[in-house]
Amino acid sequence: MRKRVLIVGGGTAGWLTAGYLAKRLGADLADGVAITLVESRDIGVLGVGEGTFPTIRRTLATIGVDEAELVRRCGATFKQGARFVHWQRAPGTPGRDHYMHPFQVAEAPGGLELLPYWLSGAAGDAEWDEVSTPQKAAADAARAPKLPTHPDYLGPLNYAFHFDAVALAGLLRERAVANGVTHLIDTVTHVALADSGAIERVDTERHGTLTADLYVDCTGFRAELIGKAMGVPFRSCRDVLFCDRALAAQLPYETADAPIASQTISTAQEAGWIWDIGLDRRRGIGHVYSSNHSDDTAAERALRRYLGPRGKQAEVRRFRFEAGFREVNWRRNCVAVGLSSGFFEPLEATGIAFAEVSAAMIANLFPWSGDHETSARQFNANLLRRYERALDFIKLHYCLSERRDTDFWRDNVADTSNTASLLELLDRWRHRWPNELDIDPQVDIFTEASWQYVLYGMGWRTDLSARAGALRYRDDARRAFGEVRRQVGVALANLPTHRALVEAAQRRGFGSAAA
Repeated sequence: MRKRVLIVGGGTAGWLTAGYLAKRLGADLADGVAITLVESRDIGVLGVGEGTFPTIRRTLATIGVDEAELVRRCGATFKQGARFVHWQRAPGTPGRDHYMHPFQVAEAPGGLELLPYWLSGAAGDAEWDEVSTPQKAAADAARAPKLPTHPDYLGPLNYAFHFDAVALAGLLRERAVANGVTHLIDTVTHVALADSGAIERVDTERHGTLTADLYVDCTGFRAELIGKAMGVPFRSCRDVLFCDRALAAQLPYETADAPIASQTISTAQEAGWIWDIGLDRRRGIGHVYSSNHSDDTAAERALRRYLGPRGKQAEVRRFRFEAGFREVNWRRNCVAVGLSSGFFEPLEATGIAFAEVSAAMIANLFPWSGDHETSARQFNANLLRRYERALDFIKLHYCLSERRDTDFWRDNVADTSNTASLLELLDRWRHRWPNELDIDPQVDIFTEASWQYVLYGMGWRTDLSARAGALRYRDDARRAFGEVRRQVGVALANLPTHRALVEAAQRRGFGSAAA
């Protein structure tokens, strides 16, 4: 008898999970897993998070989404990283006003590690994000990470996407159904538990009783299965991450040929930060803030000030969220994915990345023999560690700030708002740079390169004076930094503008289709 999976809830997390599991578990095969997704017509997609991490390329390719179709259907554009403005220093303060977390990893001939040589001054006064990769220069010039002739999901510079979340959910739904997923539009009225505590059935208005071997909760913050029915507690992280509100708006480009930013722009505010994401025809702009440090009126005033005169009539949507996660996300025969599992804030696009991680782990740990508990233990331990590590990474953006202009920033830099694990990392990095000893690829969403870009972008200085004499390849490092400068020139001379790539993809696609 075929194994059955019931996914409750759609949106990006639900349809990404459905499409991915359909391919990995053979939903279109006679002996594969039968997958059904039930979603209510009344539940809308939040659309707060429109950014992704580079892993999304592999996920979409697995599902079978064509890259050009993604661009055409979802207003998708290319994200080369994130630019952080006024996070280190308040506006008007002398010193650098921004840094970038690029997706490209620093590489040098022979595998030479350049970071210690930058720390010891071999690159002069230039910043780490500028000397380690040409990606910052490319993104600052609104250039694309690839050419139209490059194949799907491949290019010389690492990248992810920005997209319209509602349109993406629709595209993922089409691919999932084509790959064998059964789609039901219905409203869940009751979730019944067996004496063992496992889910026995899900009752719906139109299709009656639905049963499965594994239930996947993609019902968002409501957490209808894992939270309300099964009572799995939620761990709040408000003591570490203060933001709990968001305002979102859309702003059309002033002209049809306006440049499209190829990086997320995150601008710090008095009690939070504003995201600015460039899609093909509009910008998605929103203000994430702490209700303990501001109020809705002040937050909207800050957002509209950022939008400028053309944003006076923009419709503003309001959201509330609680930063945190569940320490147990697979209980008995139910597993949570997406917002029902956890959410920090839109910073660094961890929301969709965690949905990707969860879908991949479900596929790898699927209980074909019916042994849910063994799979659940490994899933829960791995995901818990991922959440804890991502929490520290997000907090790193706040805790090193030199800003003391508001209570929000003063509270963020206080040791009492930092985790013991993050304080331990910072202690290590006083005299040693972040490296593979600090990163576990089995649980860390962000590599050591990401930690390095944020750490040194926020002004941290690792003191290597005690080991300076052991850095014997200083001349090689200088040549490598010179090679990066040369690559900047090549990138700016050869990469198309971001808008030109998007428009070429919409017309002709990628690879041979673009020739």
